[in-house]
Amino acid sequence: MIKTEDIINIAKYFTIIAHTPGRLRVRVNPKIKEEKGNISINDIEDLPNKIDGIKSIKVKKIIASVTIIYDASIFPSKLWEDLIKNENLEEITQIINKLAKEVV
Repeated sequence: MIKTEDIINIAKYFTIIAHTPGRLRVRVNPKIKEEKGNISINDIEDLPNKIDGIKSIKVKKIIASVTIIYDASIFPSKLWEDLIKNENLEEITQIINKLAKEVV
């Protein structure tokens, strides 16, 4: 099971490539491989099943990118940008926990 802290922790390895309301594409820093923890690509791809408002996540390992399709009425664009910048984490944690199906 993935934890909210894990989501926040892995987001620090992301850089926004393109962002329009409802669709976020990020580049993943290769240093993510050094991250200690129990989160896998499968955990990331499974987030739509665990958090309301995330519709799909596609990981492209070859080009080191992740595309997230989400409901912009549930997750405002600023929330994603704050997550990547590591800002307003308390608010983000509350929102994720409120929308979580299995995330803790």
